[in-house]
Amino acid sequence: MAMMFESRAPRTPPGRRRWPQASPGGLSRHTKSSITTMLNTAFLLQSATALLALSSTARAAPTSYEYHPSKANATNILSRNQLNNRAVTFDFNGDKVRGVNLGGWFVLEPWITPSIFQEWATNKQVVDEYTYTKTLGKKEASSRLTKHWKTWITENDFKAIKQAGLNHVRIPIGYWALSPLAGDPYVQGQLPILDQAIQWARSTGLKVLLDLHGAPGSQNGFDNSGRFGAIQWQQGDTVSQTVKALSDLSRRYAGDGDVVTSVELLNEPLGSSLDLNGLKSFYDKGYNAVKAASSNFAVVIEDAFQDFSTYWNGYGSGKADLILDTHQYQIFTPELVGKSPSDHVSAACALGPKLASTNKWTIVGEWTGAQTDCAKWLNGLGTGARYDGTFTGKGGSSYTGKCDGKNVGTVAKLSSDDKSNIRSYIEAQLDAYEQHTGWFFWTWKTESAPEWNMKDLIAGGLFPQPLNSRQHPGQCG
Repeated sequence: MAMMFESRAPRTPPGRRRWPQASPGGLSRHTKSSITTMLNTAFLLQSATALLALSSTARAAPTSYEYHPSKANATNILSRNQLNNRAVTFDFNGDKVRGVNLGGWFVLEPWITPSIFQEWATNKQVVDEYTYTKTLGKKEASSRLTKHWKTWITENDFKAIKQAGLNHVRIPIGYWALSPLAGDPYVQGQLPILDQAIQWARSTGLKVLLDLHGAPGSQNGFDNSGRFGAIQWQQGDTVSQTVKALSDLSRRYAGDGDVVTSVELLNEPLGSSLDLNGLKSFYDKGYNAVKAASSNFAVVIEDAFQDFSTYWNGYGSGKADLILDTHQYQIFTPELVGKSPSDHVSAACALGPKLASTNKWTIVGEWTGAQTDCAKWLNGLGTGARYDGTFTGKGGSSYTGKCDGKNVGTVAKLSSDDKSNIRSYIEAQLDAYEQHTGWFFWTWKTESAPEWNMKDLIAGGLFPQPLNSRQHPGQCG
């Protein structure tokens, strides 16, 4: 992005005035010297007064962003990650991140916007953004996606998010929007709209986390990486290509540090299928690329589905402004989806102390009100759900209950029991996740998945308004 700066004429420094000159020969040398001394003194006094005034009226900013542990972990303060960058414009110590993901916008996911994929519902020729653009061709894909990008999220959404009491949005973006590779079918055009989103955030008073959601080769094989199937990230030049995308992203928005608080290096790398030492090396390179672009940005790393409270505590020593992101879903195994509503609440509450024990800022960057995996195509286009026993993928499934009303529909049409259970579960997660740095709900809106649609959950009274309102107080003790 070509950064545009307002042209300003040189401004007289605060307190400085242009003093009239004396007529030649009108004053003695002694008199001139005395007057000069008085004028210089007056100027210094006025300059000092002006500087003090400016200091008192400037936007208050913390003098340090050193991480402060909870009282329960105060003895570990000397081993804590020192976070001292004064340029970061959000106080991750004093304030809680309360945010929402803008999912399905610049990275397609069939379950969020099933209408985009409906014509391939039976033949499964198209299952992700890669096959979508490959099948349609660049011209048609560009036409359809440009319309989607301009309408899925608008300025009114940003206003509604702010009105709901949130302070952040997390915006997923794929590498192909930033640094497309030769031979890729993906189309571009996302960045001017992302530029506009930054302005919307600025005008509404929201902060932004920019999230690299898809890497070359796919870091997890999920459709949310852009390409479903084999995991080929870490092969060939894919890591260096990812670092380049991060550098391009960070440099583009380096001048927007008043809005963009953080850059996430990579969404959900599947640690069990990757070289974890290689992942840490990538995190080092990605961190340096982001910080080289702007010291204003905090840098976010994912836990790669490793134990966030232990595995990553030894990583990042000496790295200022480092945030750990963990995603918490209780639905993607038969055992998890078979939990009772009260067990879901207990499991959520148990995460609070674990989050508080980490030695760096830690956010829950994705979580949901869903206690089932019933949402249409949540497990992939054309696939069923574990909850009702129709999922036939890896791990299988067994019947727990009916998906009626939860697979498609609105919050208003959920059963009274489902509404009560979702509200209770959301409240427990809010209480748990605010025991450390904060959270981002997934996601702001869906076409038809009521358990995941924050906008609809708010309208239906299932997401607390205000955020500290509780119908089920004291669940986490």
